[in-house]
Amino acid sequence: MTLPRSETEREIGFEATRRKTVVVMPAYNSARTLAKTYYHIPPSSYDEIILVDDASSDGTWAVANTLPITAIRHRKNRGYGGNQKTCYTRALEHGAEFIVMLHPDYQYDPTIVGDLVAPLRSGEADVVLASRMLGHPLQGGMPLWKYVANKSLTGLENLALGTRFSEFHTGYRAFTRKALETVNFEANSEGFLFDNEIIVQLVLKRFRFKEIPVSTRYSFDCSSVSFGQGCIYGLGILKTIAKYFVHRTGIHRFKQFL
Repeated sequence: MTLPRSETEREIGFEATRRKTVVVMPAYNSARTLAKTYYHIPPSSYDEIILVDDASSDGTWAVANTLPITAIRHRKNRGYGGNQKTCYTRALEHGAEFIVMLHPDYQYDPTIVGDLVAPLRSGEADVVLASRMLGHPLQGGMPLWKYVANKSLTGLENLALGTRFSEFHTGYRAFTRKALETVNFEANSEGFLFDNEIIVQLVLKRFRFKEIPVSTRYSFDCSSVSFGQGCIYGLGILKTIAKYFVHRTGIHRFKQFL
């Protein structure tokens, strides 16, 4: 495998024929929490872990190299969406049948990786979302403004897309290989809006979704968007919804939704 010049990779014991479930970790300045997250993932729930360090300025890359995982480093920061693009591309190249995206900041419960994959293995779903809103996010420390914004935007998106999700904005997801290969995720945003755009893509392709509850924790070492970033993200969601309607009506066809 030839890697782009913008990336470096350290790979541990990769055997393509034996890799079925791959956990991907889009990492940025996660040195404090990476090892803790890794050691709380049940070893029986995955075959390989791929971490992509998005040119962190702390010791994330050094910590990653102490763990038995496949570690990739962007030499220049690409953003959260750009990080996920590398994560999914590498997981597919490594023969993954099921891909779980887990943040290495220990905000989401790492112990339920197997629970996310189970509906994919059984054929019950193509995409599984770990929803904070099915649990008790405020008890876990979610800021009230973020809770209200999450519920409001999710309600608006459900109305627009005809879905019934409890949450559109979780960063903990599992996909089948077919789901990721079918949508054009490379055409999505390089920033936080990527999370929302890929769900719209999957809804348009009529993939089957399932949600499971997840407990979360919010602390100083967990990554989180600021209020200002949240406002920009919200405006981006409104733009995505508008593009969805334009695409569905046939007025204009957007490449990312084809």
